Amino acid sequence: MRASIIPTPTELQVNASAAPFVLSVSSRILATDAAASVAGHLAGILRPSTGYPLPVLSPLDGHVAGPADIAFHLDLTDELELGAEGYRLETSAAGATITAATAAGLFYGIQSLRHLFPADIEKRSVQSAPWQATAASIIDRPRFAWRGAMLDVARNFFDVPAVTRFIDEIVLFKINVLHLHLTDDQGWRVSIAGRPELTGIGAASAVGGGPGGYYTEEDYARIVAYASERFVTVVPEIDVPGHTNAALSAYPELNADGTAREPYTGIDVGFSSLDVDADATWQFLDDVFRSVAAQTPGPYLHIGGDESHSTPPDQYPVFLARATALVAAHGKVPIAWHEAGRSSDLAPGTIGQYWSYVTPQNNAAELAASFVDQGGSLILSPADVAYLDITYDETTPIGQAWAGGPTSVRAAYEWEPADILPGVADERILGVEAPLWTETVASAADIDYLVFPRLAAVAEIAWSAPAGTPARNWAEFSDRLEAWYPRFLELGIGAFREGEPYPAGRSGVSGGVSRVPGSDLA
Repeated sequence: MRASIIPTPTELQVNASAAPFVLSVSSRILATDAAASVAGHLAGILRPSTGYPLPVLSPLDGHVAGPADIAFHLDLTDELELGAEGYRLETSAAGATITAATAAGLFYGIQSLRHLFPADIEKRSVQSAPWQATAASIIDRPRFAWRGAMLDVARNFFDVPAVTRFIDEIVLFKINVLHLHLTDDQGWRVSIAGRPELTGIGAASAVGGGPGGYYTEEDYARIVAYASERFVTVVPEIDVPGHTNAALSAYPELNADGTAREPYTGIDVGFSSLDVDADATWQFLDDVFRSVAAQTPGPYLHIGGDESHSTPPDQYPVFLARATALVAAHGKVPIAWHEAGRSSDLAPGTIGQYWSYVTPQNNAAELAASFVDQGGSLILSPADVAYLDITYDETTPIGQAWAGGPTSVRAAYEWEPADILPGVADERILGVEAPLWTETVASAADIDYLVFPRLAAVAEIAWSAPAGTPARNWAEFSDRLEAWYPRFLELGIGAFREGEPYPAGRSGVSGGVSRVPGSDLA
């Protein structure tokens, strides 16, 4: 028997015949100061549904954990076994204990503990229920360091509450990276000091003529802080030199002809490009990268580089070399989509994000390997299995179908990162990321429908054992996923379920987009 924990733990023993851990009105949460914020987070989850006070107390003050208590232990000696994000979780009639070498590990232990309780634990109002967690013993650690989800806020804009809600949803599955696609042809979504027209003109549009919008520095700081409290690293993407019509509409000098472009509300790609030779472009990029780097405490800055079909092919690799060097000069590790591998002079350590298919199209595998040859690593986001904007099947009323057609939940689960790029050593794979592009996504409900449950499948690929091992197989995962639907309901996540209609009242339309998967055109 396996508990309905997603991603599946490294080691899990469930004792179905043993008495469970029982949370009661007398339960306490014990944690030292170093773990108090994580303990407080758990209390905030459990108090609304149970109605229990659940005080957070320190064992250093003489409090001793009893059978109704949850105890947190930070143990640095466990790092050799558990790493920076692993944890141990024990639940029984004797109490519940989470042990880790770091606060992040404790946080991931919290998620698994939640999964051991009935789904009603997620309700936001007091319930009358026996709050029992299955008796279990877990030792768990992630396979990959990078377990990401990308949210495109450029095609359609999503405000701070929508983004923080998304963060709360993705951490359920131990996702630790939020990649925000902040700029594109349809909109510029982040405030840049000294560049008011980027948000004055460039942020005023969206797909289909929507109202647009942008994050002030205060807004962006709120998102970053909220993510950090949940051990999520925000990775901002400023997509250049293509996907730049919003910037080109705001600053005419970025265009080769010096004429401002009209705002764009369609979904075509590949038609825009900065004037990559102009001094004005490099002053602009210096201003933007400096500002975004200063606003982002995490180590990464993504510069896009994909689908730059209007950039002169001979100038594209020179641009990427210079742009990655500029990002590095501002203290960040550059990331670019795999097309940037056309440049053989990327800044040292530049990370590539692969978005072609499980079976690479054109020369995508060669371009991805270029990052490794230059000392970098790779994030894998194969579009035909990891892109969350793709339709589930022929009946899905929103989403796109360009990446090899529909992507079922099973397809999102049954792929193996190590098999995609032969010749690339496993240790050069930084991790896995599932992007959501928003050409057809206009509401938080649309996000939920396309993201879940496929993100759960990708999260298991990123966290758990490789495909083909006993710990990871579709039949067993689908059973656990089926048990998750009541939890989705209580969390207010309108997840896709095969055979059920698209819920009424949701916006969005299905459609296509003229992308060229794996293209080596720049």
